Amino acid sequence: MRKSRRYYRRRNKTPLLAIIIIVFALAVVTGSKIVSGNALDHSQTDSSYGAQTADHSSEAADTARLIRQADVAAGMKIDEYKGVAVYSNGADYMSSHGLSYSKDGYYYGYKWQCVEFVKRFYYEIYHHEMPDGAGNAKYFFNPMLAQGKLNEQRGLVQYVNGGNEKPREGDLLVFNEGSYGHVAIICGVADEWIEVIQQNSEVPREKYSLVYKDGTYTISGDRDPAGWLRASSR
Repeated sequence: MRKSRRYYRRRNKTPLLAIIIIVFALAVVTGSKIVSGNALDHSQTDSSYGAQTADHSSEAADTARLIRQADVAAGMKIDEYKGVAVYSNGADYMSSHGLSYSKDGYYYGYKWQCVEFVKRFYYEIYHHEMPDGAGNAKYFFNPMLAQGKLNEQRGLVQYVNGGNEKPREGDLLVFNEGSYGHVAIICGVADEWIEVIQQNSEVPREKYSLVYKDGTYTISGDRDPAGWLRASSR
């Protein structure tokens, strides 16, 4: 009988030891997950769009909150800048939804193309009417015009990308690549990047690299702009 008791005592110790080992292992695994999770959250915060704060406009968007225009119906507001709304043009970038005018009859362009937004912005914020408001976005920039001269068609001073003038917040940025080009408003400027707000693009805000070298300023990114325009009164 004594041998039997010893045998059963040994059997009772084995599951107890196993339970202790399992509990300890679970504690180690759980602790490591918490530490790695905190590290992941920290890295995500550092690399997020909204974490860029140096000299940046307070209206800069966090990528997590940007609304892609293809995800909502045409005509829905997806962003705004200085109180001027940016509207979705829907999933088809080539589509238009009628003509857009100010309350007093100034023609903005086709709803909800990129040109419509920049003209509406300049009219509402700077009370600026373009002498010639027609044409595709790419024709907003005149490649024959000298640096810092008045673009008479738009009534704005023109600066070439790669020239001696630093872009400013509120400037109208012109891309002349492709059949139609693209226009946007610069809404944030720092030493090494700019941010634009735009209509009829995948997302309403994007950042581009800004490089200062040998007295010149160059904006570059997925597409490179031809230059920027500025109201002379600014």
